[in-house]
Amino acid sequence: MATKPTSFKAALSFPNRTIAHFYSQIAQQKQVLQRIHAVLPAPIAQHVLHCVVNGKKLLVYTDTAAWASQLRFYNRAIIAAIAPVTRESVSIMQIRITVDALPAASLPGRTPNIPSAEKIELIHNHSLTVSDQQLKLALLRLSATLAKLSDRRQATA
Repeated sequence: MATKPTSFKAALSFPNRTIAHFYSQIAQQKQVLQRIHAVLPAPIAQHVLHCVVNGKKLLVYTDTAAWASQLRFYNRAIIAAIAPVTRESVSIMQIRITVDALPAASLPGRTPNIPSAEKIELIHNHSLTVSDQQLKLALLRLSATLAKLSDRRQATA
């Protein structure tokens, strides 16, 4: 028995320049990352996780601030190494730290210490007697923020 031909065509079977453009960008970024790994010493290269070329800017992603500071010393070497691979001439290199690697994101259960309502009221009343306007406004904003946080904590408790 012959199978009935389907009228459905997969989306990737159509010629699409947009998808081809994205694939070429991904391939370019892989080549740039390989060049960066080749020019760096092995201990530093293993901490370069990703890179993105955006116009004349190269964004290099690493896992910690310590490795980011080490990468800054290789700025010229990295830009020179990726020049043959990039479509535009890259003149700026920025180093970013990945969000997953930040220690604050991995500390669950950290809660702020909010003072009691009496102490918040004391800060507010003291701010009204301060003669320096900038300090007065800062203390008023602090007391308002602490009052909001205290109200939220009491509402959830």
